[in-house]
Formats: sequence, C-alpha cells, structure tokens
Amino acid sequence: MKLTPSLTVCRTVLAGILALAALVGLSGCGGAQVAPESTFVLLDGSKKTTADLKGKVTLVNFWATSCVTCVAEMPKVISTYNKYQAQGYDTLAVAMSYDPPSYVVNYAQTRQLPFKVAIDNTGAVAKAWGDVQLTPTTYLVNKRGEIVKQYVGEPDFAALHQLIEKLLAEG
Repeated sequence: MKLTPSLTVCRTVLAGILALAALVGLSGCGGAQVAPESTFVLLDGSKKTTADLKGKVTLVNFWATSCVTCVAEMPKVISTYNKYQAQGYDTLAVAMSYDPPSYVVNYAQTRQLPFKVAIDNTGAVAKAWGDVQLTPTTYLVNKRGEIVKQYVGEPDFAALHQLIEKLLAEG
C-alpha cells in the first residue's frame, strides 16, 4: 500500500492521539504525574535535568521553528515568563529533533528568548515525555516536579496564568 501525504499526516496525528491517550491513562485518578527523568542539552552546550526543575513552577514547551502555532504562541510564552519569573517560575523551550539546530539558534537569538532553550537532537526527551510528536505540546510542572497540566496546541493563556498563580502560591 502506497502512503499518500494525507494518509501519512493522518497516521502521524493518530499516533499522537494514541500517545496522548496513553499518557492520560498513565496519570490515572491519582492526580499529578512525576515529570520523566530527562537531560536537556541547552543551546550553550550546558545540561539541565528534570531534577533541576524542582523548586520552581516550570513550563516545558516542545516546539519547532517550522510550527506555525509554535511561532504564533511564542510572544505569549515570553510574556508569561517575564510576568512570573521573579516569583519562582521558569520556562524551558525544547526544540524537536527534526528542527535544524542552526534554525533554533537563529530563532532564539533574533527573538531574544529570555528563557532556556534546549535541542532534543536525538528525540529522547520527546519520547520520555509521552512520545511528543505534535507541536506545540506544553507541560506545566509544579515545584515538586509533577506534571499538573498538558496542553496540545496553544494553551488558553488566561487559564494558564491562573494555574501558574495557584501553583506559585503552593508551599
């Protein structure tokens, strides 16, 4: 059977939905799920791990320079970071493995992204975080390192801000 481009897209979307369903299923009724152990390689070559996220409320945003929605939401991601970062909030933008590193570096520099940007060059980070394939996919992680919310597509930023404020207020 020959795969047409539309069939390939449908299969990719279906795979993403199934992965999302599996992730939701894993979280169960017990509430927040612990963020997966990952090592993020930042643009400056340094590394950050999931353990480094603890103590702050962190937005982990999987994105790509070729993703129209990702590029459209980025100013809101930046303004959210700027609004809350002094209160213990952080953002980590994770570029997908298919995104050419030079494009990511150029984008981060020209847009003056104020937060850390990682390149998932092997795809291992996206795989660990529920086999992320659709961008943008964003996770909000609480101070204990637990995923409290996942967004596929652009979040409702007003609701996101309310949740961030609630999580920042927690001890």
